[in-house]
Amino acid sequence: YPLPTMKINPEVKNIFDSMPNEFPEEIIETLMVKNNIKIERIISSGQSSPDGFWYDQETDEWIILLSGSAALLFENNDKEKILKPGDYIFIPAHLKHRVNRTDNNQKTVWLAIFFE
Repeated sequence: YPLPTMKINPEVKNIFDSMPNEFPEEIIETLMVKNNIKIERIISSGQSSPDGFWYDQETDEWIILLSGSAALLFENNDKEKILKPGDYIFIPAHLKHRVNRTDNNQKTVWLAIFFE
């Protein structure tokens, strides 16, 4: 049997479009949610996690840094993980971590994928 024809017109977008020049707070935008997967674009410009704050997420997270630079710190580990464009990292659920710093001179753009 032939499958019914559906009119689908996927839209092409660019991860670097629609970025403000200046912003006091980190920008987190959800690009897609489907089933147990969420994809976010995060734009940083010198921001870091507040003092004493640790992310303790319910889901796994995979991050790739697309521009800029960042330093992540994981609980019970004194050595920062430095990310530059193209670097990616997998963070299992409940592995406490924080963003120690992001680039002050250019926008740091992250693509974060959350899943179970």
